[in-house]
Amino acid sequence: MSTETVTIEKLGAQGDGIAGSAGGPVYVPFSLPGETVAIARVKNQGTIMSIATASPDRQEPACRHFGPDGINGTCGGCTLQHLADGPYRAFKRQLVVDALKSKGLTPEVGEIVPARPGERRRVVFAARKTEKDMLIGFNQAESHHIVAIEECPISSAGIVARLPAIKAIATSLATNAEPFRVAVLETLSGLDLAIDEIKKLSDPQRRKAIETVLGLRGIARVTLNGEILVEPAKPIIDFGGVEVSPPAGGFAQATKPAEEAMAELVLAHVGKAKRIADLFAGAGTFSLRLARIGRVHAVEAEAAALAALDQAARKTQGLKPVSVEKRDLFRRPVMTQEFKPYDAVVFDPPRAGAEFQCRELARSAVKKIAAVSCNPLTLARDLAILVEGGYCITGVTPIDQFLWTSHVEVVATLEK
Repeated sequence: MSTETVTIEKLGAQGDGIAGSAGGPVYVPFSLPGETVAIARVKNQGTIMSIATASPDRQEPACRHFGPDGINGTCGGCTLQHLADGPYRAFKRQLVVDALKSKGLTPEVGEIVPARPGERRRVVFAARKTEKDMLIGFNQAESHHIVAIEECPISSAGIVARLPAIKAIATSLATNAEPFRVAVLETLSGLDLAIDEIKKLSDPQRRKAIETVLGLRGIARVTLNGEILVEPAKPIIDFGGVEVSPPAGGFAQATKPAEEAMAELVLAHVGKAKRIADLFAGAGTFSLRLARIGRVHAVEAEAAALAALDQAARKTQGLKPVSVEKRDLFRRPVMTQEFKPYDAVVFDPPRAGAEFQCRELARSAVKKIAAVSCNPLTLARDLAILVEGGYCITGVTPIDQFLWTSHVEVVATLEK
């Protein structure tokens, strides 16, 4: 380890400050462009010891768990609380611009749809039982150390208010000192907790855990390693006026405002399409909204999510017909000829993107495509494939869903 003083030149894609040196770039978390900082350096990683010249864009962090004065944040949940709102949003928009440019794409990129504190309805906590207490919080960056939290400005008030209940449930389930994961989704009927990485419970401990949950208010369901432990109320989330009971531990957009912003862009682009294919449909985030416009064919690999979508469509009046298909689109993408009946296609894949699916879609005659992505780099690759196939990008909108992190969502629209 060496100590030196460096000047931060720019922010990297993960939100770390980058300083130049004779040995190559040095990455300094929690630093900002223009700052002169003294760092302890190990290879190409620097830890701030002190700030000689602070950026005018530096601000006080919103959360006590982030770290003193925004230097060397402790809680691993956020990485950019120390950056003022304007530069922060510009940084995230630029990530999208740069990703597209790396593939030779230069469409106009709109202003980012901002995220605000208190919007997160889905949070994944790390947990571990110690001799004295139950730790519930986030893993410190690059570490297995859990920073126990007492507040969380990104999370909804409903989740924060029930941190003691979450802690009580985790305590009742912990069998040893090994860390485990607690995924929390706030639903209309209460919190849905999906707990993983805990070994099998004994019958007495299972009964005790169930009694603990039933004695608490505001808990809809608790699942353990994918199996329902207890369900005091059916978890319900709303997709554009359609109520869905999501599968245990299933995917849901992290914030309702971001989901609605994405859906609004997708629906506006699809317009009056009569036949729509929704690929990587999940539990129906887009499918169930699109079914108010036209007939929808929803394709998804996860059987539980598809069943939730199908059940919601069947019991909701006023929707056009919704058909469902269980299909792994990575192994068996929808082929070019299969797109013939459709006027529009929507796809929202995992972070890996939809490369092989886009190769088939690029050769189709579908008039309108809406691409939704949580990874600008794989989106740029997929859009380049579609553009090479004759599609024109008509809009790109970044959406901030994961406040004070480097993650950014994007909706891109295309026409042929």
